[in-house]
Amino acid sequence: MTLQAQLYFSFRSPYSYLAIGRYRALTEMFDVDIELKPVYPLAIRQPDFFERNHPNWLGYTFRDMIRVAQFHSIPFAPPKPDPIVQDMTTRKIAEDQPHVFRLTRLGQAAAREGKGLVFADEVSRLIWGGTAGWNEGDHLKIAAEKAGLDWGALLEKISAEPDELDVEIAANQDALEASGHWGVPTLVFDGEPFFGQDRIEMVLWRMNEKGMTER
Repeated sequence: MTLQAQLYFSFRSPYSYLAIGRYRALTEMFDVDIELKPVYPLAIRQPDFFERNHPNWLGYTFRDMIRVAQFHSIPFAPPKPDPIVQDMTTRKIAEDQPHVFRLTRLGQAAAREGKGLVFADEVSRLIWGGTAGWNEGDHLKIAAEKAGLDWGALLEKISAEPDELDVEIAANQDALEASGHWGVPTLVFDGEPFFGQDRIEMVLWRMNEKGMTER
């Protein structure tokens, strides 16, 4: 029997990026279906989050994400542009956000088609893998096509139904918090939340307990 799980994910989260490719590989190796549940990043949900954190938080996070990428041999570079427009000196989040709403709605539209995990992985590789100007030209179109999606249909969906998609994204956030956590990446399997890119081995252990089989 195919095991089912949900992955709560943000396009702005470097740790979501560092996890999603490995979760995608898990679904390709084992009889597991992971449903993507995109959420808006903390910068949108809690705009003062970065300003409230300890001054060392940002520097340590950058150091840690780089070494995690090196440890797992995952291509990694600061995004150009950042999905969130933010003054990194003051940590203040700009009111105008031209990228993150579009990205998250695209992710939710892809999830509707059952291709959210693959789409988010392909797009995250652009954002965090060193592609400058990932938001320009055909980059996102090519990522969508690699995920088996019709780019034109996706654009039409986010244009015609932004409010409906936002309701679904808000429901994802509510479901994440109901699962027992609030951050990303969090994978929920059999009602149990596993937060962080460093919990994948534990997820595998739990899934093996539940009878996971190879494809």
